[in-house]
Amino acid sequence: MSDFVQSLRLWFAPQRVRDEGETPDYRFSLANERTFLAWIRTSLALVGGGFAVDQFLPDLRWGVRVGLALALLAAGVLCALRAVNHWVRCERAMRRGEDLPMSRFPAVLSFVVAVVALTMVVVVLFGWAGR
Repeated sequence: MSDFVQSLRLWFAPQRVRDEGETPDYRFSLANERTFLAWIRTSLALVGGGFAVDQFLPDLRWGVRVGLALALLAAGVLCALRAVNHWVRCERAMRRGEDLPMSRFPAVLSFVVAVVALTMVVVVLFGWAGR
């Protein structure tokens, strides 16, 4: 079974993580959980931003408004999924005494948010009104 499928199964049965390796210092597990919660807060903010763009910018062209809203909503969904995946991967690595997993996701998420923010700056400066 691939490592991804095994990690995916652990999302819904986190007690299985405890079967691996040794229990780390609880402070590391709590820090891992705080990181997970920070990713979830980020996800909720992105989803809220997506709905805000759609609902509060009615004068924006439909395609631009929907594109920005969908980009933020998709980033929120990916962030929530990545949060649980990252939590499981880090918990397993700590229990196994391995290095914590590296990820390009923060850079990708930052890039998506930056593109949406720059687009919004253009919208505010030039006022792309119309439907």
